[in-house]
Amino acid sequence: MTRMLLSIPSPSSMKIFDLWSSSMTSWWEEINESRNWQDGIFFTLCGFYALVSVIALIQLIRIEIRVPEYGWTTQKVFHLMNFIVNGVRAVVFGFHMQVFHLHPKVFIWALLEVPGLLFFSTYTLLVLFWAEIYHQARSLPTDKLRTTYVCVNVGVYIIQAGIWIYLWIDDNSTVQFVGKIFIAVVSFMAALGFLVYGGRLFFMLRRFPIESKGRRKKLHEVGSVTAICFTCFVVRCFVDVLSAFDAEMSLDVLDHPVLNLIFYMLTEILPSALVLFILRKLPPKRVSAQYHPIR
Repeated sequence: MTRMLLSIPSPSSMKIFDLWSSSMTSWWEEINESRNWQDGIFFTLCGFYALVSVIALIQLIRIEIRVPEYGWTTQKVFHLMNFIVNGVRAVVFGFHMQVFHLHPKVFIWALLEVPGLLFFSTYTLLVLFWAEIYHQARSLPTDKLRTTYVCVNVGVYIIQAGIWIYLWIDDNSTVQFVGKIFIAVVSFMAALGFLVYGGRLFFMLRRFPIESKGRRKKLHEVGSVTAICFTCFVVRCFVDVLSAFDAEMSLDVLDHPVLNLIFYMLTEILPSALVLFILRKLPPKRVSAQYHPIR
């Protein structure tokens, strides 16, 4: 007859674990409740956002100098929106003490969520660009793609504005929950867009002949940006859903600086920096029709 032996932790090991757990909890609470740690973390976020914003602006200026005659291309608009999004975030976290003490609380949510919505608009612009390339390569109509992009973004802003107005009139916990779930749905939509059109364009490029010029570089570019953006929006969706059910995961309070640092580093700062680096190539110079180089 086989005997099953159960390992029961000794009282001393349980005591060590309790002490370790208690010390970790006190460390976490000490950082979150410390004014110095709060200032340090939020000013760090401010600095990182300002750096990414400056990089986007420099890249926009370089593109404008290279091809000024093309007007506002998708590439230029993308870098301009990156400059705005990261700049607004830098200002919000630079004045975090004033922001997190605003009344009514709906103003805090608006100042934290507006850059998030702009981030959604900025990066779904890449989805639009890829969708147009894919449809053109497949000889499919592209005239409705931009209309769809504009309608989706306008709809998102209108619904979110309605939620803010309702919360301004009546600070209802149910509406707060709906608002957080709505932001999670918006992030899920963006992740799905990258998965569908980034994935389609990636597999379409893979079917091109190996000797195709620029194939390997474009394949790496599309694959990398798709993976980065899909991951960041999935993480945003997960955290938004979690914060809707657990107040300890809330990002709109001053005493959760560590959570804010981890969240914004993983979902905005690092993805933005990586995408700007991957898409750093300038467009080719336009050769004048009156000028013909000697061969």
